[in-house]
Order: sequence, then structure tokens, then C-alpha cells
Amino acid sequence: MVRFFYFCPVLKVTAINIYPVKGLPAISLNTSRVLAAGLEFDRRWMLVDEKGIFISQRDTALLSQFTIAQNKLGFIIGYPSLNQNLQIPFFSSGNPLPVKVWDDEIIASHFSENADNWFSQILEINCRLVCMLGNVVRPIEANYNSGNDQVSFADGFPILMIGEESLNELNQKLEFPILMDRFRPNIVFAGGTPFYEDEIAAFDIGSNQFIAVKPCARCQVTTINQQNGIMENEPLKTLSTYRKINNKIMFGQNVIPKNINGIISIGDKLIVHSHKANLLK
Repeated sequence: MVRFFYFCPVLKVTAINIYPVKGLPAISLNTSRVLAAGLEFDRRWMLVDEKGIFISQRDTALLSQFTIAQNKLGFIIGYPSLNQNLQIPFFSSGNPLPVKVWDDEIIASHFSENADNWFSQILEINCRLVCMLGNVVRPIEANYNSGNDQVSFADGFPILMIGEESLNELNQKLEFPILMDRFRPNIVFAGGTPFYEDEIAAFDIGSNQFIAVKPCARCQVTTINQQNGIMENEPLKTLSTYRKINNKIMFGQNVIPKNINGIISIGDKLIVHSHKANLLK
């Protein structure tokens, strides 16, 4: 009988990011709590249009130019041309409002008309700020759901993970290197070969168990320079030459947590327990 053995490199967490408001920049953390729907506070807030449909950088690249920070009361959101910041709490329980994220219809909590007006003035569109209620469960798609798997206002999965070596290899192919923030990951790790995350199946970080379920299909948001909000051709132009599956461009792995309330920290080892076939090889 022939046995195949994987060489498991030393992998360490080097960045932890949450995106409290969908489409806005990240807050980088040293530690984070892992919940069923993803990292604590990740994408629990969202802007919607007059029909209740979510707004992202696909609709307006200006979302990339806001600032966001965390304090003991919640989050402080700013915009470069305004002196007045907006303070929002960690959670809100205002009037219920039906909203839609892709095909999922959810009852969210409307925050305030003041916040609506603040964002609408900057973005020059009528929009409302909503929060995901604590008792709302948004299941992930059935093909990848083991029974109780859920997601916040993120596009489809609770956590996105990328290895530093994957970006390093991509940057060697680009005329002008880009930053990891184009890809909006929650967890970044060092070690391994480029796109090693494509081969990871079950893994632990600290006491937390995770399953990497599928590559992440990328859209035009990755072409938005997060420092100035300008849309470019890269990296999709280059990624399309070697990172395609069924006409979708892949970069990063969608991850589902399998236990909750544990803590992950920068410097933690990522321990791989099983591997899967790499669809991009």
C-alpha cells in the first residue's frame, strides 16, 4: 500500500482583521474572539439602499476612504473631508428593517436617521445604516453547511484566510506591488508555499477548530486601491492568467469555525490536521 505524507510547514498568524461595517476599512487587532458567524464584531453593520439591498465597494469605491476605530463604546467612523465623526455602538436594537444580502433576506435593526443622513451626504446616495440583531441567524449556503453554520453580513462565509506567500508570489508577477488590504482577509498567516491555504482542510488556531471549505472567488473590489479609492486593472488581470476555476478568479480560502468563544492572537500557530485536493493545480 502506498501512503502519501504531507509536509506541514510552521504557520503563524500575522494579522487579524475585522470589518465592523461591511465595505468599510478594517480594524487590525492583536486578538479576537471567534463566534459562530465569524470573528467578533465582523460585518455586523451594513449600509443599504432605499430598497434595503446592501451597499459595498462594488457600488461605490468611496467606502474605502472612510476611517474606523474602536473604543469602549463601539466604533468611531470618520471621513477625511469632515470634521464630525460618527459614533456607533457595538450592537443596536432599533426599529426592524428588512434587508437583503445577495439572495438572503434578513430582518436587521435600523440605527438612526442621523447616521443615514451622515452617510448619504458623503456618498451622495440615499442609504441607511443597519445592524444585525443578535438573535438573527443567516445560514451559509447549503452545499457547505454541516447543519448550524452561519455568517454575518459577509458575502457568503464567516472567515477569509490568506497566506502571506500567496501575495508575495502575486506581487512578483505585477508591475506595481499591491497590499493585502485589497483582498480584505480576516486571518493572514506566514509560512508555507504560495497558495498553501488552497490545500488546507481542517486546522486549529489555539483552542479553535476551523474548516477551510472553498477558494474565494474575487470581484472588482480587489482592483480598488484602498489608499485612494481609485479602481485599477490589477490584480484581476494577472490573477486571471493562473487562478481561474470555471471562469471565476480565486484568491484566499473561505473558512468556517467549528467551535466558538475561543480567542485567536497574532503569533498563534496554525496547526493543520488534514489537507484537501488543490483545485488550482
